[in-house]
Amino acid sequence: MAKGPVSTSSDDELPFETQEPIAADERSFFGGRPQKSSVPNARTALPASLAVPEHYHGHRERLRDRFRELGDTALADYEILELLLFRLIPRRDTKPIAKALIERFGSLSGVFGAPQALLTEVKGVGEAVALDLKLISTVAHRTLKSELRSKQVLSSWSSVIQYCHAAMAHETREQFRILFLDKRNVLVADEVQGRGTVDHTPVYPREVVKCALELSATAMILVHNHPSGDPTPSRADIDMTKVIIDAAKALDITVHDHVIIGKDGHVSLKGLKLI
Repeated sequence: MAKGPVSTSSDDELPFETQEPIAADERSFFGGRPQKSSVPNARTALPASLAVPEHYHGHRERLRDRFRELGDTALADYEILELLLFRLIPRRDTKPIAKALIERFGSLSGVFGAPQALLTEVKGVGEAVALDLKLISTVAHRTLKSELRSKQVLSSWSSVIQYCHAAMAHETREQFRILFLDKRNVLVADEVQGRGTVDHTPVYPREVVKCALELSATAMILVHNHPSGDPTPSRADIDMTKVIIDAAKALDITVHDHVIIGKDGHVSLKGLKLI
């Protein structure tokens, strides 16, 4: 931003720099940099006792009170997101931003599952806020994953689906994931074997079996997502699963299921009796 000339003031006046008005964009408030005053000769800010409270301050307290007294069931998804954004964007009304995020990504889970680059396309969301949202999403994923550890996965099937949905449902590219299990069907490792395009992921059965042997796994659950949102298996999905099952069977490794994750649901090939 170009600076104007510095005025030559008298002894009782302070010099000031002329500057262009700052655009009303939420991004300018990220990074903790104080904004320059556009008021000439402004030596100090108004005392707190004289400052006019922003209109959203009372709304924030009311929303916090509702959450404190009634819990999350009393709040809509955008209000939960708004509560979170209070901390991330302390000096602006966050309701329009929360509503814009929900509208853009369809749901609260869609917001947290969205790529960081897409989050910053929403007006009012800068890189710092987008990174914080992804950090919160990662904490949620790891929490769900920790619930699977030291448990028999097949007896905690709903937790498996919940974890996979949180990790993969909103990915913009196909992702092929394998849950490796020991002889007690306890989770040994969770690995992403491949990432592909919007409708295809290359999978190499030999590499899948090799990885299982290296981990001393005796069973696997195959998982991949359909970015289109429709979890219906394709012919290629079914054929590839059968090839992996045959390769693993020769080494006494069981493939319990192949789950396909969509945005709003999932499909089990075993449940459909396709394997």
